[in-house]
Amino acid sequence: MKQKYTRSVAINMVIANMIGTGIFTSLGFQVLDNGIPDPFAILTIWLLGGVISLCGATVYGEIATTINKSGGEYAFLSQLYHPLLGFVSGWISLIVGFSAAIASLSLAAGEYFLPILGVDTSVGLDFGLFVLPIAKIVAACIILSVALIHFYGVKYGGMFQNIMTTVKLVLVAVFLIVPFIFIGNYEPSGISFAPSEKSFDTIFSLPFAGAMVWVMFAYSGWNASTYIVGSLENPKKNLPFSLIVGTLIVTVLYMLLNFVFMFVGTFDELALQVDLGNVVANKVLGSSVGLIFSFVFSLALVSGVSAMFIAGPRVAQEIGKDYNMFKFLGSQSIGGAPQKAIGFLAVISLSLVFFLSFSDLIEYIGLTLSIFSLLTVVGVFIIRKKKLHTENSVKAWAYPITPILFILLTLWMISFFAYSKPIVLLWFVITVIPGIILYFISKYEKK
Repeated sequence: MKQKYTRSVAINMVIANMIGTGIFTSLGFQVLDNGIPDPFAILTIWLLGGVISLCGATVYGEIATTINKSGGEYAFLSQLYHPLLGFVSGWISLIVGFSAAIASLSLAAGEYFLPILGVDTSVGLDFGLFVLPIAKIVAACIILSVALIHFYGVKYGGMFQNIMTTVKLVLVAVFLIVPFIFIGNYEPSGISFAPSEKSFDTIFSLPFAGAMVWVMFAYSGWNASTYIVGSLENPKKNLPFSLIVGTLIVTVLYMLLNFVFMFVGTFDELALQVDLGNVVANKVLGSSVGLIFSFVFSLALVSGVSAMFIAGPRVAQEIGKDYNMFKFLGSQSIGGAPQKAIGFLAVISLSLVFFLSFSDLIEYIGLTLSIFSLLTVVGVFIIRKKKLHTENSVKAWAYPITPILFILLTLWMISFFAYSKPIVLLWFVITVIPGIILYFISKYEKK
């Protein structure tokens, strides 16, 4: 009997995919003068990100239970629009949504882990022609180790995911409490969270809209469990439940975390910091105890890597089932794991680790994934118009308000960001073109 993922794994996938580097990096750029340096506006943008994600989650629940295929946007867009759009979205998911994210999370985990060993993250191994940073070596080891665990099957991969997500949630819970227990050990920032006239001016500004891309990057992953709908127990009940509950939990945690960050650290202390967890932990507990948090932070990031290795290979597997060129990705082991797809994703992720940095990808990932999520949410109107619902379908809450709200807010974010940084749209186009070419090559071979 084929093993399937439980409801708890699905919820943990959503949480683990969402809570990653985004929440621990974005605020460091939002507090700058050219960002949105207002506490009330910052909390507002994180709440708005949660609202957008929740609207998307309830709509995705309807789409996923209606189509009832693993693969996320690849399966949805292929069926609702055209196989070309589905293929391109799958291509983008593999390269940007999963491989780039795995590489980035692994690099960040390495950056958090090395100080524990007393190793300078700038240290590298000299191979003559080039110097390989040791953080990249650690990242590669993380990728290979997590891939190997999931390689052995659904049972072991699911157990590992549950354990790592539990570690992540315990870390966040402790992190939210500790600053108030040890408040006598440090001087709080004294920042006021009350709204001011400046707050509302900031909310309706161009930088606010641009900052939404960073926030949506942090929230990306709210649709994670849709990638395993075909491998999920009782998807009619468990899929929508996992999407909504997982997203709600993360929204609350994000609001609380940003509050704690600004309660403890001044804007000067937080500005441009990509390891906010360490900054706050070191200020509250001192550098020696802060190392313990560094270790747990690294484990939390590994949880995100694990979740990506559950969802990503299912996209590759579905593409392999539909196109001969990628047929080798469609097989799976007796334990239910798409082993070749896992290996494929690991190879791409390893390549990105050695050639790219996380800072190069944040805005690109956020914008790119938002575009395909937008197209997917629009698809719910196609489902309603063509009456494609089945007995397994679960209809979106508050339709049509939720999809319309998601569409309007996402379009607002994309348009303002595209205006301020058109180069990111160019990167998007450059990535899409190879996907289109591969589609037509695959289609020709299929014939």
